Amino acid sequence: MAKPRELRRRIKSVQNTRKITKTMELVATSKLKRAQDRVVAARPYAAALAEVIGDLYSPELAERFPLLRQPKDGTAGSRRVALLLITSNRGLCGAFNANLIREARHRIDALEGEGATVALHIVGKKGIAFFKFAKRPIASQRTDIGDKPTAAHATELVGPLMAQFAAGSLDAVEVVFAQFRSAVSTPPTTLPVLPIAPPGAGEGERGRAGAVNYILKPSAEAILEQLLPLYVRNQVYRALVETAAAFLGAQRTAMKNATDNAGDIIELLQRTYNRARQAQITQEIAEIVGGAEALKG
Repeated sequence: MAKPRELRRRIKSVQNTRKITKTMELVATSKLKRAQDRVVAARPYAAALAEVIGDLYSPELAERFPLLRQPKDGTAGSRRVALLLITSNRGLCGAFNANLIREARHRIDALEGEGATVALHIVGKKGIAFFKFAKRPIASQRTDIGDKPTAAHATELVGPLMAQFAAGSLDAVEVVFAQFRSAVSTPPTTLPVLPIAPPGAGEGERGRAGAVNYILKPSAEAILEQLLPLYVRNQVYRALVETAAAFLGAQRTAMKNATDNAGDIIELLQRTYNRARQAQITQEIAEIVGGAEALKG
């Protein structure tokens, strides 16, 4: 059994660790509310953009916009794909970053298995560090986007990719991010961003029928010219804010678990310390009694 002095030192160490994890849990909780508000605010705007594009879409208009250009049949093996992976700059969040990296690796393997060429773009120190260690070429990297991403950050990320796609040097752009469902449910997700998927059959019919009731000024073509880049930027912005909120949720959960585990360890060490101290006191009393008996003899 460990000595009481060593046990006291271990108890003090775990108590200090618990203070740190509790503080980090409280900080993540306070930041999570604001991050959730950004996610909730971004979703209706994205849905409205998609609805307007669906109403204006027609196959004739689609031929005029590069962002709507769909891959041709028989070109799957020669595709050039940009994969944007969004991770965090910090750890202490459980398997959050590991799950995102695993999703990106599976997607890269799937694309390269089809014969496609994949250019990897990464946001966050954790993803960059992993793929550098794996000696995987990185086309671009960003570490200055923290847990408060903005629309300007999304524009900086996807703007060059949109230009490459419009010029024909890219055939697709996909984003791997953490979808924020709740603080404890943040599954890694792959979102195709480019080309913009045309609306479904039902949506297309609704759009053509609804277009009769619209007076468009300027024309549908001029409106789509502005909306399509805005829609792509908004998709990337949503991925950034959802990943930021998911990271804070994962960090809060991890720190809460660490705090609870530290409490269990302290309780176990305290019981062990009490038994060791009791055994020490009993031994000291026995020695005193034994010495007194020896003096009497």
